[in-house]
Amino acid sequence: MKEKNGIFSMVKLGLILAVYASVSCFVLALVNNFTAPKIKQNQIEKINSAMKEFFPDDGYVFEEVKDFEQSARGTIKIESVYLAKKDGVIEGGAVQVSGPTYDTATIFAGVRKDGTIQGIKFLKLTDSPGFGLKANDPTYTLSKSGLTFYGQFEGMNVNDGFTVNETFEAISGATITSAGIGTLLSEGSACLLKEFAK
Repeated sequence: MKEKNGIFSMVKLGLILAVYASVSCFVLALVNNFTAPKIKQNQIEKINSAMKEFFPDDGYVFEEVKDFEQSARGTIKIESVYLAKKDGVIEGGAVQVSGPTYDTATIFAGVRKDGTIQGIKFLKLTDSPGFGLKANDPTYTLSKSGLTFYGQFEGMNVNDGFTVNETFEAISGATITSAGIGTLLSEGSACLLKEFAK
């Protein structure tokens, strides 16, 4: 009899846990349903704001490219590509690219048609606080240039490449993060240059 009660209690507990799990999944799906559009809208607003910063002059029209070439590196994903046009002529563009740093990052970089970087914005960075997160810290300045890590890229030409401590300065103590961001810039700008050449 005790054995039957024990089995019944276990089955009852299992059913209760299954109900709780189902309700939790339903609530999470419901919350996601409400928040996902808002998150997407915030991303769009960030991108539009960044495009206007990269190409501030009047008369620019920003056009999303639907069919672009992905990075050959499997760990890096080109998420979106935009062209900045004036009077129907491509003047530059921007690319959203994500991939590994010390952890992961998603950046949005603006580039003129001649290869000059207009700036980069971090949309996501999950590296170590106090080290890799300095890449996006407006109060952290590099020892040689006195610029922020991301600020040093503005005005660089993508055709010069992205080699740590040669073409750009690494964050002290965060060389892996620095190299990862250099790789993201390299892959993203290569995709943009292909679009400019079409």
